[in-house]
Amino acid sequence: MSDAAELIGGEIDRSSGTAIYLQLAELLRQYVRTKSSPATAIPSERDIAARFGVARMTVRQAIDTLVSAEVLDRVVGLGTFVHRPKLDLQVKLTSYSEEMQRRGMVPDAKVLDFELIQASASVARELQLHEGQMVVRFRRLLLADEEPMSVDENFIPGYRVPGLTDGPAPTSLYNTLGERYGLVMEWGEDMIEAAAAAPTVARQLKVETGAPLLKIQRHAFVSGIVVDYSVSYYRADRYKLWVPLQRPGVRSTRQVPSRRS
Repeated sequence: MSDAAELIGGEIDRSSGTAIYLQLAELLRQYVRTKSSPATAIPSERDIAARFGVARMTVRQAIDTLVSAEVLDRVVGLGTFVHRPKLDLQVKLTSYSEEMQRRGMVPDAKVLDFELIQASASVARELQLHEGQMVVRFRRLLLADEEPMSVDENFIPGYRVPGLTDGPAPTSLYNTLGERYGLVMEWGEDMIEAAAAAPTVARQLKVETGAPLLKIQRHAFVSGIVVDYSVSYYRADRYKLWVPLQRPGVRSTRQVPSRRS
């Protein structure tokens, strides 16, 4: 039995009318609350079973209860970890830096590609261009508090941003487009779907190949013309989608709160 398992306090009361796995779940909950921090591993099922003299099936039931309650997270092939709250992904036309700063996190970005290329057939279709026209490709790994959060790839028609790639990559794409080229995004359309991490993206996001991701394809418009087409892959273990809803034709009197994790 590991030393970590010895740190789990309390004992099972076999004379109690409460199921043993529920008692164990509560002891594990107290352990997580007082002696652990988010994303840290808890002792193995074997060690917990030895610590309390119960069957591993009982330990598994207790852990299942806490996974359902979002106290613990199971990661296939790695173990069980203290739950780390997900960021609520609010879909809106703001910069990543602004959003992370709003959450009290330190944003950063690693530029993967920043170049002028010929539009492929698919990119040309999304930007309403002819295949082969020049577009700016801007691909970044976005981080918060030094942890990878998403991989973003933007495509902008080259004729709208002459000279953009002559200098260093912008730290805030939308701010640069607005201040330098007068392209202030007015509205956008997002298509959101589940995706599995391809090997390259998985390596960049530090997740396993095939891990679940949130894929968001965006078209951003200025005066009814697509100025930015982007594809983003967000870690599903770090984000949850939050979408406010309102019935068409009904004016809401409720203030939509600022959401923070």
